[in-house]
Amino acid sequence: MHNTARQTRENRTITVDFQNEATYFQLLGDGKAFVECVIAFMLSLGFQLLHKATCDGGGCLTRHSHYARVRLGGVTIWRIQCTTCRAVFTVLPHFILRYRQMRPEVARDALLATHGGLSLELCAVLYHLSPMALYRLVCAFGHSSLVTVLTRCGLPLPVYVLADEKHSRCLTDKVYLPTIVSGRVLWHLGYTEEASAAAFTQSYGEFQGAASQQEPSYRVKGVLTDGFDSTTRSLRTLFPGARLGTCLRHALLKLPKGRVYDQWSKGHRDRCRECLWRLAARSLL
Repeated sequence: MHNTARQTRENRTITVDFQNEATYFQLLGDGKAFVECVIAFMLSLGFQLLHKATCDGGGCLTRHSHYARVRLGGVTIWRIQCTTCRAVFTVLPHFILRYRQMRPEVARDALLATHGGLSLELCAVLYHLSPMALYRLVCAFGHSSLVTVLTRCGLPLPVYVLADEKHSRCLTDKVYLPTIVSGRVLWHLGYTEEASAAAFTQSYGEFQGAASQQEPSYRVKGVLTDGFDSTTRSLRTLFPGARLGTCLRHALLKLPKGRVYDQWSKGHRDRCRECLWRLAARSLL
């Protein structure tokens, strides 16, 4: 028997913000107004539908079919179709999550509660959810690209970043979590079982690739590291034009111990203490 390669199905689901549920249900009764609203929403985002390869995207859109989400109260979901290439798109209203039986506000509160330390079972009781449904929601967010999510939230790609490799354990094995941070925002969190430059290059390369897809002209200008050799070599490979530096804490650790270091360290601590005292005094004024 010959194994035929299975074609990857294109994701043709678009989530449209209808402002409120009443507007959505009102538009369901007017096909022309419904399609016009969807097109206007896509144009406002600068988003273009992914048609078939043989289509130039210039065809008109029309209503195609519909189905009901029974477990969400029988909400009607409409599909639209390109009249040129016959590509079909599912229009998902903003108050319904794809593949989920919970509303966005419930999912948001449950995720915040789990992030705060509550167990899946307790969150399920508080928000009337299945623990397995909440667990699958958490796993689904883990498959999303941090860069894509953050840029869609309106955050600009960072020009200066901090790269570090966190140590952890998976069962009894030691693993590494290559991380890229800018300010208080985590832009990349990888996973590798090796501390080699090749493994870190592959992990940090995921951030570079995702960022380049969002903004082709994106370039990192500066990176601070802890001086770990595998990290610096991987960053020089991925960001050849960036300036690499060592963070202050690790730079101090690498200074030779002695009289000069002790005097410099004491002076540095005195300056920091003076700056903190001035800030505290200014806040009391």
